[in-house]
Amino acid sequence: MMTAPNRLLTPLLVLFLLGLLMIFDTTSAETLDQRLDRPIALPLVKQLIFAILALGSGWIGAKLGWRRFLEYRWAFLMGVTFLLLLVLLPGIGKSVNGSKRWIQIGFLSLQPSEFFKYAVICWFGGEFARLCGQLKSFFSYIRLLNPLIPGLFLILMEPNNGTVFVLVILVLALSFLAGVPTRYWGIPLLVATLIGGFALALLPYAQRRIETYLHPEHDLKGKGHQPYQARIAAGSGGVLGRGPGKSLQKLSYLPEAQNDYIVAIFAEEWGFMGMTLLLATYLTFFIAALSLLVGLENRAPFLLGGGILFLISFQTFMNLGVVSGLLPPTGLNLPFFSQGGSSLVANAFGVGILYDIGRAQ
Repeated sequence: MMTAPNRLLTPLLVLFLLGLLMIFDTTSAETLDQRLDRPIALPLVKQLIFAILALGSGWIGAKLGWRRFLEYRWAFLMGVTFLLLLVLLPGIGKSVNGSKRWIQIGFLSLQPSEFFKYAVICWFGGEFARLCGQLKSFFSYIRLLNPLIPGLFLILMEPNNGTVFVLVILVLALSFLAGVPTRYWGIPLLVATLIGGFALALLPYAQRRIETYLHPEHDLKGKGHQPYQARIAAGSGGVLGRGPGKSLQKLSYLPEAQNDYIVAIFAEEWGFMGMTLLLATYLTFFIAALSLLVGLENRAPFLLGGGILFLISFQTFMNLGVVSGLLPPTGLNLPFFSQGGSSLVANAFGVGILYDIGRAQ
């Protein structure tokens, strides 16, 4: 019988292997269909290399342990913030589609914003556990947020609005878990919601984004193309799907689907039954992670583990919501399933910390 920490790893292995199959399925079809000048297995090889790095980062997370992770939270936060600064420097940062989000290392690229998410969790977990409910005013809460502002600003400069949105929601979730009085974080949330509402009502750019979200078919040559084609792919799978490798949408209709929209191709090929299996696998992981946190008396690992679980589950919800058309595009991939080396390595590190939390019980 598997121990609770080991139950974390089995569903993640299933997700990764399914994702690896879909990455090769999607990218090889794209290479052949568009006659791209690259080895047919290059994306698969890159993902396997990142998988090796992810195994290393997960081992480091488990070996380092949650106590040291929190002990060195300031160094971790400053180190990742420095990497975010490097991203914006000419000659170091790599630009793709007008956004500078990566540092090129050989033929691999690193996205520091993925690691900044865990730096935020580490910072909050350590600081809230240290304060133990001693936040006496709204300004003391804001002072706690100050070290995060440079990193958030640098991510906005890339620009990477989807990650900033995730980070804001993550901060609110951690504040709730830490028992911060609602008036401290609820008021800023209300103000931000009002400002966002006015922006949506007054800014033509924001109005166009909402129009594209509600009616992607009105902008098929622009930002509505991928959401529209994703809906076609996901909806055409039926109960059992077209069959492995038989997707039509991956043939130039849904470009670069191996990233944010890979689950649309999965739904087309594996159908409702395949999607049920995929969701059940994620649910198995979430339940296993939650079982490690229930009953924890120590505040620090509870906040740390709760933040990691929330981050992975929220990004899963957001990606599936975008692909199904329930949510507007955010640029977030599907954890452990989509192609994305930095995300895989960062999330594996987080799971390593979760493993150590469960092992320490």
